[in-house]
Amino acid sequence: MNSNPADLEFAPDAMRRMGEEVVRRVVDHLATINEQPPRGDVDAADLCRTMREAAPEAGTELAPLLDSLFDEWIPRSYNTASPGYLAYIPGGGVFPGALAELIAAGVNRYTGVWLTAPALVQLEANALDWLRAWMQFPVQARGLFTTGGSTANFAAIVSARERLLGTELRRGTLYLSTETHHSVMKSARLAGILPDRIRTIAVDAQFRMGIDALEAAIAADRAAGLLPFLVVSSAGTTNTGAVDPLAEIGALCRTGGLWHHVDGAYGASFHLCPELRPLLAGLPEADSLTLDPHKGLFLPYGTGALLVRDGEALRAAHSETASYMPANREGAEFYDPHQYGPDLSRDFKGLRVWLAFKLYGAARYRAALAEKRRLALDAAARIAALPNVVMDAPPQLSLFAFHLAWPGSTRAEEDAATRELLERVTRRGRVIITGCHAGGRFLARVCVLSFRTHQDRIDDCVAHVAEESQAIIAR
Repeated sequence: MNSNPADLEFAPDAMRRMGEEVVRRVVDHLATINEQPPRGDVDAADLCRTMREAAPEAGTELAPLLDSLFDEWIPRSYNTASPGYLAYIPGGGVFPGALAELIAAGVNRYTGVWLTAPALVQLEANALDWLRAWMQFPVQARGLFTTGGSTANFAAIVSARERLLGTELRRGTLYLSTETHHSVMKSARLAGILPDRIRTIAVDAQFRMGIDALEAAIAADRAAGLLPFLVVSSAGTTNTGAVDPLAEIGALCRTGGLWHHVDGAYGASFHLCPELRPLLAGLPEADSLTLDPHKGLFLPYGTGALLVRDGEALRAAHSETASYMPANREGAEFYDPHQYGPDLSRDFKGLRVWLAFKLYGAARYRAALAEKRRLALDAAARIAALPNVVMDAPPQLSLFAFHLAWPGSTRAEEDAATRELLERVTRRGRVIITGCHAGGRFLARVCVLSFRTHQDRIDDCVAHVAEESQAIIAR
């Protein structure tokens, strides 16, 4: 490092050495990902206590920091990059995403305003337009890249509120199901829609929003003098992977003048595959759509996206200017990110999507997504055929949920046995599966969405569920 304490620059050779060492450690880590456990030892409270420290006054060398990161701290985590990670909803993190992060942070260009980096912003606009085309949204749709589904849901709710409620904020009512992701409720509160104006709609036997119940709730609110304005449906719920009846909900919203937002953070990416689009019928007619490229497009965490059918509604809700802002002399021809979202300072998320698709091509992405669907169907069929397994939620996309039961078992015993199954399977070190509460009971769930997951891990999952469930029941 430069001897001048006020100079924070590194010499070119030093930067190369540091970069090469970081890349070497990352590549070595990824080269052994198949042998690493999908869940490290996360009983780490004592470790975290020892890690607390004051800010250092003097700098240190990079190598010992990398040693601690890769040898001590990274292994003490859920290994979401593992091919055996069938828990929650995986985010695999393809390597081009890491390269894009290095480039974006290294050159550190400002992409919040088109005029400051027009060619780079155009790359992001291209990537958004690819998403728009794959989701079959119209050309006037606009969108933005976000940190994830939570921010995308928030921006969608704000857009709907501005378009349909205006100053009548307290009269507005919003509708979601009992299985809707909790971020929607949180986003609604942040957008000024308080809990007493949020209606939770019961789901059917397949955990999908009930149309009759939704229609009745909207009618009741109208009769009470309120203003129903927004329905949030799910294209793949977190608990069971359920896809709400999107077409029917969309038709109900169009008839009643409501905004239909689809939370497709988990499932919308399957719409890239033409043969799978019937599973998401009605999605292209939504007023807005949340996607999470860090899920179904396998990008690094922190890559979300929103599409809004009427791009002007998104712009109107977020557009603002100031005397110090540079003017866009080209007008509306070019995408200006800060006019479509809450952030002015922002990182270059779109580069991750652009670079990954440029290096892989869309065909390989479609093949990977179709494989995850096939693997989930295979795993679900084989697990459902096991003795003492009840399949509560067959895969509508690539996620399914089940529980253990046996003659004379009580609900409490079944819940306890299902919980134990998760832990026993995970401890074997080849796959990790997690659970949830749905339908009044505890369920085991398997989500196949890591780009590294292939048939061998599915075979391990089925075999381990079979062996451990038999051992639990036989006690």
